[in-house]
Amino acid sequence: MKDSIKQQTEEMKNKIRRMGPVKIIILILLAVGTVCSYVFHDKIFVEDSIFNRGITDSEFLNGLLALVPKIIRAVQIVTIILVVTAIVLGIINRVFKRNQREITVVRLISNMIRCVVAVVLVIAVLAIWGIDTTALITGAGVVTLIVGLGMQSLIADVVAGLFIVFENEFNVGDIVTVDGFRGTVVSIGIRTTKLEALGNIKIINNSDIRGVLNQTVNPSTAKALVDIEYGESLERVEEIIATKLPEIKIEGVIDSISYDGVAALGASGVTLQFTASCYEGDIFAVQREMNKKLKNMFDENGVGIPFNQLVVHMADETAAK
Repeated sequence: MKDSIKQQTEEMKNKIRRMGPVKIIILILLAVGTVCSYVFHDKIFVEDSIFNRGITDSEFLNGLLALVPKIIRAVQIVTIILVVTAIVLGIINRVFKRNQREITVVRLISNMIRCVVAVVLVIAVLAIWGIDTTALITGAGVVTLIVGLGMQSLIADVVAGLFIVFENEFNVGDIVTVDGFRGTVVSIGIRTTKLEALGNIKIINNSDIRGVLNQTVNPSTAKALVDIEYGESLERVEEIIATKLPEIKIEGVIDSISYDGVAALGASGVTLQFTASCYEGDIFAVQREMNKKLKNMFDENGVGIPFNQLVVHMADETAAK
């Protein structure tokens, strides 16, 4: 999973590098044009400029020339806003993106900034062209209210997703349990979170995530329960465990396997409990290997592991007569 996260990060960086030069060239050209328009301000935007004199006999051409100052003004506004946005996004991308959580936060912030910038650009350009933006903003507010009332679940998912990211409840690569489903977090989106387990992907709406159990914050405990026969001497078995258990080495175990004592007195034997600390991603493999090596240890030292037993009592027919 860590290799997957690194690969996604590198792909994102390469994409940014490929897109960077093109955007920079476009912004430079727009910036140069904007600077030139400010330098020649008195020749472009004043009332007696060449664009407002009506220098041709065609009213159509004069009308087109009169539009040039408005177009240049719109380009100025667009350029300034885009340059400022590019600088802000560039700073955010360079300062953060050290881990998967920061990458997710940067994506959310970048998308929000782009949406706000797009709205601001539209309103600014329309204002330059003489359109009443007050009515437009008021109408947009009403539409937003109507849409918000009809999309309450979507808004709840988005808000919950933001809290998950900013509160660092879990990150991509963590193993979590949500509503009884245990899986690895493969993505945290604005609306949904995806968990993967045994090749299956479970998609959960962020607002439906309740009582998350994050199993990767601290090491987990792998447990093995082994039964021995009632006829076995517990003291002898514990001496064997004290001698042979330290020799057992299992890949994935952080420290060593520990013997915790008698866990239960079962119907057919005495249940002994063994535990070991490991990472959550290795817990099932560690448990399987513990069962295997503990079984071999008991077999090599003559400790019997019982079968299920059934005791049948036969009625004494002589006594009944």
